Formats: sequence, C-alpha cells, structure tokens
Amino acid sequence: MSSVRRLSLVTDEVHAPTPERQAGALRVAIATQDMKNLNAHFGSARRFAVYDVGREEWNLVEAVAFDDVFDESGEHRTEGDDRITPKVEALKGCHLLFCLAIGGPSAAKVVSAKIHPIKVPHPQTIQEVLLRTQMMLRKAPPPWLRKMLAKADAPPKKPSFEDEG
Repeated sequence: MSSVRRLSLVTDEVHAPTPERQAGALRVAIATQDMKNLNAHFGSARRFAVYDVGREEWNLVEAVAFDDVFDESGEHRTEGDDRITPKVEALKGCHLLFCLAIGGPSAAKVVSAKIHPIKVPHPQTIQEVLLRTQMMLRKAPPPWLRKMLAKADAPPKKPSFEDEG
C-alpha cells in the first residue's frame, strides 16, 4: 500500500480551504520528480504538481506526493501490487495529465477517471507546459480540449474571422 501526501497552499486566512476552481480553468496534473520540471513517467512520478490553468493565469492548487513508485525499467512488480490506482484516485478532478510516458493499462485507468493523458516527448519546465496550455486555451482549442473545457463548465472561445489577420 503506497502512502499519498497532499500539500496544498494556504491563503492568508488561517487554514483556508483549497480555492474552488475558477470558471473556465482546467485542472492540470504534471508528473514531476522535482516540482520544477515535467520529468517523470506516470508510474514512476514521485509527485504531481496540480494547477488550475485559465486563459490569463495559472495557480498552483496542490502537490500530490507518493512514497512508493515504480522504477522506469518497465518491469512489473508482484501480482496484486497496484501502485497505479492510488495515483489515479489522487488525481480525480483533474482534466489533463502531462507525463513523459504512460503504459496502456495505466492510460486506460486515467481515461476512465475522465482525465485526458498527454505524453510529452522530452522533459521541459512546468512553466513551459503551463504556457503551452494557455496558448491552446487562447486560440481555437482542438476538439479534445473543447471537450475538456465543456467538462470544466466553460464554453470555449469560438474563433472569429475578425480575429485572424
């Protein structure tokens, strides 16, 4: 059984609850080993940085940390040693998951939790991931992102012919 720790930011009010997601913001999880870079496979990620990302700003919501993770060898552990389900459960409520790699069974669990996994081909800073997500939100989002926006209770901005020039 793996141990899960949630580290949330507290506002200037004493023990304030985690802020509600702003309308139109996507809740994004980023697989990380160091809280600075997207640099982990889903199964081997020690942490997930969770952000609310809108067209104009992003906010760190929480960091979810795991004590017991896979190595990146691709070897499966003993039967019944499920380390994926606790990660998926911890990320419920997120719309997007960015990671370097994710196996088929893990991806199926993530998708069934209504989280869209996105594999990134090489490590990059978390800031780069967030900026790229904002750019997708500002421009005409692809169909899969429009679907995520609909789930986030925000109608996507429709492209206007006047905007192009």
